[in-house]
Amino acid sequence: MAEHRSMQRAALLDAARSLLSEGGTEALTFPALAERTGLARSSVYEYFRSRAAVVEELCEVDIPVWAAEVEAAMAAAGGADAKIEAYVRRQLELVGDRRHRAVVAISASELDAGAREKIRAAHGGLVAMVVDALADLGHGEPRLAAMLLQGVVDAAVRRLELGAAEEPDAITEAAVSMALRGVRG
Repeated sequence: MAEHRSMQRAALLDAARSLLSEGGTEALTFPALAERTGLARSSVYEYFRSRAAVVEELCEVDIPVWAAEVEAAMAAAGGADAKIEAYVRRQLELVGDRRHRAVVAISASELDAGAREKIRAAHGGLVAMVVDALADLGHGEPRLAAMLLQGVVDAAVRRLELGAAEEPDAITEAAVSMALRGVRG
């Protein structure tokens, strides 16, 4: 029974990811979750008390996966410059990833304090990864620089998400170049 419940919960989270990546948080409704999973709407409420609860659980499950991918890319890079470049590039590559698309949709939406706090903590984890690389470059304010660098990444993510006029590669290269020149400032 417990296994069946965890499978249904996983199916609901997967349906939530799809809905978020297709239509943002407005698309994430209990009727839509019920329809996607073939569960009764009342069953959806047995697993999650609200949309915010779905979003919070997705944050808990997906953001660490995303952070681990960024961390792995940084670990594989040699030298502080390469680590910073990997930090920017990997996050922008993940924009096309369905799990990441859900995280982006979540980040862009109006959330309750609990979900916002989880996203902030996860972003804090990402920022912490790059602080050491910036310190290795001899940056005077590595924590501040890391937060500003994440701001550049977030802005590039939004451009990619919007399907901006620029080619995705141009957005990525501009962000990488801005990051590498900026962190030496």
